[in-house]
Amino acid sequence: MSSLILWALAGGMFVQGALIIWVAPLPTQLRKEKPAVEAGSDAAFHIFWIDQYAWIGISLVVMGLLLGLFEALS
Repeated sequence: MSSLILWALAGGMFVQGALIIWVAPLPTQLRKEKPAVEAGSDAAFHIFWIDQYAWIGISLVVMGLLLGLFEALS
């Protein structure tokens, strides 16, 4: 695969992940204070999906950095 394509993928993943992190709060697994919500409630459903969104952002940033590092070292 072309070097330019890999750099574009790495940059795009990093930027998109950073934008998601900017919008979404930290996942509850990484916070000191956990929100107190009733299981099965609408609030619990909301927290679940916001957490998923935050993890997607974190994953994109990490994968973008790793892909960029791989491309820089190869």
